[in-house]
Amino acid sequence: MAFETIISEISKRGVATITFNRPDRGNALSATMIDEIVTHLADLASNPEVRVLVIRANGKHFCGGADVGPKTDGPGPKYNIADLMVELDQFPKPTVAVVQGGAIGAGAGVTACCDVVYALPDAFFSVPEVRLGIVPGGVVPVLERALGLRNLRRYALSGERITGPESVRSGMAHELHASENMEAAVDQIVDAFLLGAPGAQRITKHEIAEYNHESITGVRTKPRGAGHGIQTDEAREGIAAFKEKRKPNWYRG
Repeated sequence: MAFETIISEISKRGVATITFNRPDRGNALSATMIDEIVTHLADLASNPEVRVLVIRANGKHFCGGADVGPKTDGPGPKYNIADLMVELDQFPKPTVAVVQGGAIGAGAGVTACCDVVYALPDAFFSVPEVRLGIVPGGVVPVLERALGLRNLRRYALSGERITGPESVRSGMAHELHASENMEAAVDQIVDAFLLGAPGAQRITKHEIAEYNHESITGVRTKPRGAGHGIQTDEAREGIAAFKEKRKPNWYRG
């Protein structure tokens, strides 16, 4: 299957790899990219040969969040970021994210939906939406589970980066690995997952989700940040400041 924004491979052991492939845009999630990922996740979920999913990215950054670039003409997207969070979070097989560079906004949300997150030394995670005048919205439930309430309040309200050992301490990453050791670490966790019975793993993931205090599916129906989306004055100023590489007008230096 040919894709515009991702690369997909399945090994002989049943390890599927989705590689984000928009390095020129920091692997920001465009409408096309979201559609391709969500659609392909459904294919991989229903493929009995697939046992484990690994998510990687080409280029400097893992995922720069939602693409705030110019809109293109044509039909609207079939899926949105909330759909991506739900489908990845509920993927019925073990998932691993390998993170380099930034996992920002929805990119951090992607990693929080994965069962295991391994980070390279240059990796950082952030929820910077408030600096753009936007509410994080659909990523809040998964980030709350990864970070916990107190940490999420800090990082979602400040937009600070979570780097190095702090990413492990806070729960955003499970382990840090040097680049020369990363593949061995990934192979080890994949092998551990392959030792588990696929049916038992599927039911275990489902039951763990059932015990969660708020279902991730709520992001599809429950208003989040109502009245404070990308059409507000704050959002327009925040996005303009980001693109112009300047401080927004609410900053007081």
